[in-house]
Amino acid sequence: MMNGRVVLITGGSRGIGAATAKLLAKNGAAVGVNFLQSEVAAREVVDQILSAGGKAIAVRADVRDRAQVAAMVEHVKRKLGPIDTLVVNASIGFPVKPFLEYAWDEFAAKLDGELQGAFHACQAVLPMMIERRSGCIVAVSSTLSRRSGPGFSAHSSAKSGLDGLMRSLALELGPHGIRVNVVAPGLTDTDATAHQPAEMKQAVARMTPMQRNGVPEDVAGAVLLVASDHARFVTGAYLPVSGGNVMP
Repeated sequence: MMNGRVVLITGGSRGIGAATAKLLAKNGAAVGVNFLQSEVAAREVVDQILSAGGKAIAVRADVRDRAQVAAMVEHVKRKLGPIDTLVVNASIGFPVKPFLEYAWDEFAAKLDGELQGAFHACQAVLPMMIERRSGCIVAVSSTLSRRSGPGFSAHSSAKSGLDGLMRSLALELGPHGIRVNVVAPGLTDTDATAHQPAEMKQAVARMTPMQRNGVPEDVAGAVLLVASDHARFVTGAYLPVSGGNVMP
């Protein structure tokens, strides 16, 4: 499904990013696994891909830094070839608390960081996609961009902004043969959600038509679906991966 493709996954060392890297590599892609602090985890992902006969490299960059992103993209291009698929997955941490307890600086850090990561990565890879008149961008958002929850105002705002940016890119880049889509996980069991109370997770599962919470492999499968040529006429889509908990 992905033979001959070169993929860069931001935030690819853990959780959804790691599962996506391994699945896309299993389906034939050469994968650049971006990390910021989790070098050991990123290299474990790469080692697993290499051991399975795939092709991957780990590459460090803070996606909020334009120069670091440009260097990362150039490194992946040199080692694996021109990037034709970008998975925007790096997420910026945020405090979960009522809106009135937020200071603007910490609220803005989530908004700015989330959009900077997508902005810099997209601008860095798009020239080579436009030149080849082919490419694919998949942004990992959240169903909280459509249905928020208590304490998630910063996260919901940031992911809503990401969704809007991807819609705009889908419109602008379609004439260049470039597809842009959003995959939006519901509650997914990763280290990022490990701190959430078990009672809350169980309640969400009970409200979900498929009666469980997601796992990273569920989201990775959706990324593969929209990134593959089987979805060659799909762009501007928002795909919830929530077991039916959110139906757009």
